[in-house]
Amino acid sequence: MATEKLYYTDPYLKEADATVLSCTEGKDGYTVLLDRTVFYPTGGGQPHDTGLLGEAKVLDVRDQGDEVFHLCDRPLEVGSKVHGVIDWDRRFMLMQHHSGEQLVSGIVHSRFGYDNVGFHMGSDVITIDFSGELDYPTLMEIEAAANEAVYRNIPCHIFYPDRETLKALSYRSKKEIEGQVRLVQFAEIDLCACCGLHVAHSGEIGLVKLLSTTKFHNGSRVELLCGGKALEWLNTVNEQNRQISALLSAKPDKTADYVRRQGEELSRCKLRCASLENQLFALKAETLRGHNSPLLFEEGLSPDSTRRLCDALLQSATGICAVFSKKEDGYSYAIGTLSGDLRSFVKELNAALQGRGGGKPGFVQGSVCATEEEIRLFFEKAQNR
Repeated sequence: MATEKLYYTDPYLKEADATVLSCTEGKDGYTVLLDRTVFYPTGGGQPHDTGLLGEAKVLDVRDQGDEVFHLCDRPLEVGSKVHGVIDWDRRFMLMQHHSGEQLVSGIVHSRFGYDNVGFHMGSDVITIDFSGELDYPTLMEIEAAANEAVYRNIPCHIFYPDRETLKALSYRSKKEIEGQVRLVQFAEIDLCACCGLHVAHSGEIGLVKLLSTTKFHNGSRVELLCGGKALEWLNTVNEQNRQISALLSAKPDKTADYVRRQGEELSRCKLRCASLENQLFALKAETLRGHNSPLLFEEGLSPDSTRRLCDALLQSATGICAVFSKKEDGYSYAIGTLSGDLRSFVKELNAALQGRGGGKPGFVQGSVCATEEEIRLFFEKAQNR
């Protein structure tokens, strides 16, 4: 028996009574068939509605031809009347995004001829895959055009043309459609075959925000947010920028320039620090000239600094030169020798001290989860063999 699809009659209908035609228990819950429903099933890139059928939570909604099935967390009595209520906030958010996606896809298609070849409404962002490449400046132009269409509050026209009328229309569609075709139109912006739900006027989309564009296969993947989700994202980003502005004592619209200058200054400081470290490492290595297999423990060295200190030791000492620097859960290390192969030695070290690392036969780097005492004991035993 066909289910009356009230969401197509009125996508703004939030609740309705229905009769339970069947209820079947499965491994994930109870599959319920109604004579009529306000619950939209997954389709056309738009996720299903959630909500309540009486006291039963609706977990999923799927259609099979003319029938719409609801996956519920508890059984419903066959033949009984049930009151269905959808999660309207979620539904409206999905409608905003579906309509916003159509505006963006229509603008991209009309300006560049690119097809929408993929569309996904995720929990965080909406993604649209286009058949051609879009760079970020172009993306901002598309965003401006989409929001202009929002401001114009264009009516959304949904209709079912007959076959003769359909042949004369130029509309977007991802695939060949058999049977009746449902067209969704936003004036001259776009005409698309679509089974999803849309807002009545483009103004209800509220805001279109295009977040990013990346190369994807032979085209582009664009991330999109609309309406309240877009405002929420902008508020989050603005709050981040406000905090950065306060930390840097910079005007909110100057934070990028200030961070760029700070980055340049940090790079200069790092170079100066490395130069001073090299001088210090050379002096330290000179005090150990002629020593055999020196073992040093230093505080606060980066892996690169640890490497450079070990390199300096190799210029003045003999045997195996090792430098260990304390970190949160143990020590990072750099070990080198100008003669011989360290690989078997380091394999033993890593096995004995819960370490990991590797490198060339004459130079290795890594880390161990051990105390200084345990490390010293390992080296003493190795030297006495």
